Amino acid sequence: MSSSASTPTLHEPALLETLRRFDTPTICNALEIVAPHRRAIGFTRRPLVCVRPELPPMVGYAATVTFRAAVPPTGSADERRARRIAYYEYVAGLPRPSVIVVQDLDDPAGFGAMWGEVNTAVHLGLGAVGVVTNGSVRDIDQFAPGFQALAGSIGPSHAHGSPAGWGEPVDVHGMTVRHGDLVHADRHGAVVIPADAAAAIPAAVDLLVRKEKVILDLARAPGFTIEALRVALKASDEIH
Repeated sequence: MSSSASTPTLHEPALLETLRRFDTPTICNALEIVAPHRRAIGFTRRPLVCVRPELPPMVGYAATVTFRAAVPPTGSADERRARRIAYYEYVAGLPRPSVIVVQDLDDPAGFGAMWGEVNTAVHLGLGAVGVVTNGSVRDIDQFAPGFQALAGSIGPSHAHGSPAGWGEPVDVHGMTVRHGDLVHADRHGAVVIPADAAAAIPAAVDLLVRKEKVILDLARAPGFTIEALRVALKASDEIH
């Protein structure tokens, strides 16, 4: 791990469980209230393949990784094995639950898959609940039970796949993630929750639900008109 990687800010497990009950678009909406300066940053901006859309959202502390598969890794077999163990030690040292965020450095990304039957089982055992990557995944029917993946593509081979580095900031489809960031992700994409904003999100979601309910109730009622919409929008704006 890079010496520049900071110690994650930890949150109460009950808060993480509450955040897991909200989908990622709702988290993004809440962040517009509690961290308005992040309205246009901090989330993935291109589509990702969700391997298991039926799973609930994943919430966890980020392990940041870079990855290459197009060229063979350097060093002897012993050196490569030691580096692989060092990477797994990094993952094992993260607070649980963790989310692995991988920036695939190949061009194009996804030449070889880091994620399949074996790696999902190993990472799940080390406390990870899923991965977000611009790279590829494979063995999707053999993924470890409960392990989620948002990936740039699906492919058949791992090629020369090997972690290139870990603990440094990464970028996945426009979302910059640092070691230990709190990440929320589901089939819609992923977002980084600022540490100082996390505790305020449940109250912000409650406010959003109450404001939206006024509009939805009228929109779904028989005889909905533009005049009714004007009334609903005004009433929604007055809820604080």
